[in-house]
Parts: sequence; C-alpha cells; structure tokens
Amino acid sequence: MKRKLLILPALLLAGVTFAQQVELEAIEKIKKEGLENSKVEEIAFQLVDKAGPRLSNSEGYERATTYAVKQLSDWGLENAATEPWGEFGRGWEMEKSYVAMTKPYYMPFIAIPKAWTESTKGEVSGKVYFLDIKTEDDFAKYKGKLKGAIVAIKPTGTQEPTYEPDAVRFTAEQLHGMEHPAPRGNSGYTPEMIADLRAARALAQKVNEFIAEEGAALIIKGVNGRHGTLFTSSPRGYIKDTPEGIPELETAPENVNLMARLSENGVEVEVEAEVKTRYRTDDLQGYNVIAEIPGSDPTLKSEVVMLGGHLDSWHGAGGATDNAAGCIVMMEAVRILKATGLQPKRTVRIALWGGEEQGLHGSRGYVKNHFGDRETMELKPEHEKLSAYYNIDNGTGRVRGIYLQGNAAAEPIFNEWFLPLDDIVEDRTITISNTGGTDHQSFDALSLPGFQFIQDPVEYRTRTHHTNMDTFERLELDDLKQMAVVIASFVYNTAQRDEMIPRKELRKVE
Repeated sequence: MKRKLLILPALLLAGVTFAQQVELEAIEKIKKEGLENSKVEEIAFQLVDKAGPRLSNSEGYERATTYAVKQLSDWGLENAATEPWGEFGRGWEMEKSYVAMTKPYYMPFIAIPKAWTESTKGEVSGKVYFLDIKTEDDFAKYKGKLKGAIVAIKPTGTQEPTYEPDAVRFTAEQLHGMEHPAPRGNSGYTPEMIADLRAARALAQKVNEFIAEEGAALIIKGVNGRHGTLFTSSPRGYIKDTPEGIPELETAPENVNLMARLSENGVEVEVEAEVKTRYRTDDLQGYNVIAEIPGSDPTLKSEVVMLGGHLDSWHGAGGATDNAAGCIVMMEAVRILKATGLQPKRTVRIALWGGEEQGLHGSRGYVKNHFGDRETMELKPEHEKLSAYYNIDNGTGRVRGIYLQGNAAAEPIFNEWFLPLDDIVEDRTITISNTGGTDHQSFDALSLPGFQFIQDPVEYRTRTHHTNMDTFERLELDDLKQMAVVIASFVYNTAQRDEMIPRKELRKVE
C-alpha cells in the first residue's frame, strides 16, 4: 500500500489516479444509499432471529434460503433460486435438550447436543463416570461397567479469569505489520510433539469407540470456552448411513470441572438429562442461494463478478457473526447497487453458500460445477469469464483492508479503489498474505481471483465463533453498513473495469 497517495489534493486524485477506472459519482451514490438508507438491521432480523440456527440441511437453513430467494427477487435481481451443488447428507433437528446435576445438589447446566447426535432413550439419570484412560491398558478397568452409564469428559485448556477485553479492533500498528508479513518459519512443533499429538488423537478415538461398544447412555463433554461460552461442533454424522452412536451433550467447561472436583474429592455426582433429535433424510442434496444483476454492456455482460458468504451456521445460537454477518453484507451490497440505479457492465452474481462449516462444500461444489475440477484441473468455459470473487466471513467487524491471497498484480488496482473510501476505512491495509478457512479458497484453488477482506476481530475469536453466544446482540450494525458500502464499491468497480482482475498462475493441487 502506498500511503503517500493520501496526501495528494482530492481534485488531483480525481484527475490523475482515478482516470477511467473509478467512477467517483457512482461511489458517492453507493455511500449515500448504504449509510443513510441501510436495510442491514432488517436483513439481520430475518436471517438470525426469524430463520434461527442454520445448520446445513436443517429447517432453519431452509427458512433462510426461502427468505433470501424471495428478498433478492423483490429487490429486482434475476434468476434468484436455490441451486444444488451435490450431495451433502442428512439434515438434523433438535427437539429437546436438558441436563442438570441432581446430586449432591441441583444445578442446571448450560449444554447443547453435539450436531447430528442421536436421542437418549427418554430421560436418563444416574451416577457420572469420569474415565481415566492414559494407555490402552486402562480400558480393562472399565470393561463391562458402562452399560447405560453417563460418562463425563473433562475439558482441556484453562478457564481462569481473563484480563484482556473480548472485543478488540486492529490498531494502526497491527495493520501496518500485515503489510509486510514476516517470512513463515517452521511451526514450532518438533517431530516428537507431532507424534504425541497424533497418538493422543488416536487414543481419543479409541475411547469414543470403547464407550459406544460398552453401551453408555450419554456422554457429557466439557468443551473449549469460558465464562458460560461453549464451542459447538459435530461428528461426521451428516453423511448418509452413518452408524448410530452415543448421544452426546457439549457443556460449558465450568460445569464438568465442578463435577470432576466433587468426584475427585469423594463426593458422588448424579445427573439427569434428555436429548430428543431427529434426522431429515427426504433430500440429501446441498443447496446454495444464487441471484444476479445482469450486465448492461453487450460485450462484457457474459463476464461475471461474484460476491458471497456462507449462509449455514452451527446450532448453538443464531449464527449472527458466523456467518449471517457476511450474508447480510452481501445482500445489502446488491440491494445498494439496485437501489442506486447503477448499471454494472458485467453481470454481478451473489452466492450464499451451504455446507461451509463441514468443509467449504457449497462453494467447492459450485466451483466444480461451473468452473472446473481442482483435482484434475479440467476447466469449464465459465472459468474464463469470472473476473473476481469477494468474500466476507470473519465476523461483524468493519473492513480494514484486503488480503491479496498472493495476487500481487491486484494491489495497485485495489489501492486505487480504496482511495475514495478512506473516509470510512480507517488505516486501511492491503497485504500480500493469504487467509484461510473460508469460501474464497474454493476459487483460489483454480487460480480464480478470490479475496477475503481484513476485518476488525471484535469478539469473533473470543466469544462468538461457533459458540452459544453468537446472537443478534453480537452484531455491530454500523460495521455491517460500512462493509456493505465497501463491497458494493469493489463489486461495481470490478464490473466497470476495462479488463478483468489479473490472475495468478494456474497450478494443479498436489
């Protein structure tokens, strides 16, 4: 990023830097519509509160896709529909979840069934067993003793008080450090440490198999988190024909720590619990939401600019920051483009992905169906027609810049596009670095220009990501408005540019 450009007078910038590449009047229209007439709060209510948790192939996900398709159509986008990307697997619904300690005294627990877990056989109750298995020899002492038992597994990590704020924003120094990332060294893990981790993982798998073989009634697992926050997860139970397992409740770590301390000090602990769930097996296909603003230029309208985020979430809360936030922003961005009356030359296509939390399935399936196979590098004709894909999936925090994903040729272009947004993007940063874990990687794997924006962390890693606290209240609505303006501007500039966004060299996945 060349910060010295910022000191040039605005008129000089308009005459020199933005020549034919940035339509300043259009960007001002986007700002005015996005900041003064925003609909982000309305979209947020629909996706977070009204649709509810959006686990892939769940009823909540279906409610969200139905709303999104109708709303995008009502705003005037064309071809709005759910598009299958391939087979995902079983949907899953929670119908009841309850657990409480009943002895030595009554205490209700914060807990959520593990996704795709089975139901208990009605209400179960009894003594809690803590397994102390450090080697395979330890299995013998529990053999034949766990039939119908309630087994508890202690959490890892620390649950001590914290002295750092949960919500943070990047400082100018932190952002500047991203501009010139240090060379990557080794991970710090020795071969012995890696071997120990693999052995621990293998033993944990054998413990789970042993508990199932012994016929336990329920597993209560203390998961990572603190202060009443717990991180939800799932087995691979969404895959059709998955064998039946043991019902499992994930609970706040403090709850299991309490039971463990009591048990270790000779105090018998009992609990009662009930989990009621059901599977949806009528349709195993996975679906994305797709809609378009057709291009206005006779020559360029066959080329496409895409924007998106994943619509699915975990089931412990409304999935507000992961990733309703990204979908809210992208829906608002295309609404802004329609509301301003701007006519993008290239076709603009929004995609709200399914199955991201289980492995980027929705975007990978879409890329394979439309652009090419990343394993064989057999490309489809549409591969030549995509200019860029822009993604949001790092929470509710405002845009502070963009990751180039190693695409150095895009830097001067993006630098130019950020200039008229510098009044709303503080200390903005462009970094050559990659970032991972989300849907732009599906495009990048085929050397299609795919980008994720740098966002303020806020509470994403400390409080909301995959947790029972990812609720509407965690959304920063003003940040979402800012993000939508930035995205709409980038999408519009990409659609108007004489050439498509430069690409990296195409390389086969090893």
